[in-house]
Amino acid sequence: MSSTVEAPPGGPLRRRERRNAYWLKDRLSGYVFIAPQFIGFLIFLGIPIVLVFWYSLFDWNILRGTAPFVGFDNYTRMAQDPLAWQVLRNTFAFSLGLVPLNLGLALLLAVLVDQKLPGTTVFRTLFFAPVVVSLVAWAVVWEFLLQADGGINSFLSLIGADGPNWLRSTTWAMPSLVVVQVFKNVGLNMILFLAALQGVPSEIQEAARVDGAGPFQIFRRITLPMIAPMVMLVSIITVIGSFQVFATIAVMTGGGPGNSTNVLVYYVYQQAFRRFEAGYASTGAVLLFVIVMILTVIQWKLRKRWVFHEQS
Repeated sequence: MSSTVEAPPGGPLRRRERRNAYWLKDRLSGYVFIAPQFIGFLIFLGIPIVLVFWYSLFDWNILRGTAPFVGFDNYTRMAQDPLAWQVLRNTFAFSLGLVPLNLGLALLLAVLVDQKLPGTTVFRTLFFAPVVVSLVAWAVVWEFLLQADGGINSFLSLIGADGPNWLRSTTWAMPSLVVVQVFKNVGLNMILFLAALQGVPSEIQEAARVDGAGPFQIFRRITLPMIAPMVMLVSIITVIGSFQVFATIAVMTGGGPGNSTNVLVYYVYQQAFRRFEAGYASTGAVLLFVIVMILTVIQWKLRKRWVFHEQS
């Protein structure tokens, strides 16, 4: 006579219910942790972005208090505005000048600091100090230095050179702003590159050195590919920042001379708070958002070409 042992009723079902309860609790915990960030994103970024798109469809004049719906007339107006096209060219010119100079100088400084030579701590502090200085104070100081009788021209006169009135010249105003902005932010990128360089295994570099590779070959073939993810991150941040420059131009040139330094962010500010055309200003903000988004997506898509971690 054989006897069978019956399983406790509902055993597998109870285990499944406990697993589902743990899974649900884990998901709820995750949602609770991200809720503050998500709510903050909605309030300070998500909803304002949607509203800017919506406002761009209206001819909203703050002084008159009127906001008739005009559809895409603001976009047509901007496409036909010669000043808007000049501003757009200035914006790209500023970015094309700032990004390579900032990245190149930051990487060079990071490589020098990484050598651990005497005085590197002081050297690193000197280049990082401008990052924590108020941007307005930084711009005001450089505005005085770049005047016709300012400190830069006084130094040039000591070596027999005659400098221009940097910020009042349509030729030199934009390059001057680029250099001032580079010196302001290069320290942050230097620190980021330095952190990446210190994460490169020294054994790999030493093995290449034993095999006869020179410093330049080691940097090009080993160091640079290994820090490529950081280079990509820093380049994206720098490109976005270059399109958002405002305080430096507002303090030093006001978009002049002759709109030669007027960039898209400052143009949006002029339309919104000087001409009080909030609808048209929102159109410029939408254009800025689209440009930055496209450039960021392009950089992200191109990462497989120069980030070896992403190569398949």
